[in-house]
Amino acid sequence: MKKLIMLAALIAMAVPTFAAETWTNVPIVDTSCAAKAKANPDAHTRACALQCEKGGYGIVTSDGTYLKFDAAGNAKASAALKQSKQTDHLRVTVTGERDGDNLKVSSLKM
Repeated sequence: MKKLIMLAALIAMAVPTFAAETWTNVPIVDTSCAAKAKANPDAHTRACALQCEKGGYGIVTSDGTYLKFDAAGNAKASAALKQSKQTDHLRVTVTGERDGDNLKVSSLKM
């Protein structure tokens, strides 16, 4: 019985778990412009983001990493951008599960 409990504990430690994280007041950028927008993401415009909507969206983290949204995140971002009156300095608060450089978005607020 002890061996079974030890084995279960080892398996539980080996299985990766993804916990939701929140990024507050971070720049949102379309994927097409992510590389050039990293230098100054606040200069990226809403018009460009909406024009490049097909490529999807993501955020630029404080360390300069671009986290690309999943399909649900892209839909939330598109809706938020369409409702926004901001022309540039596009900032969001996003909660989701990070998997490498991808982000499974559970909530997004502009």
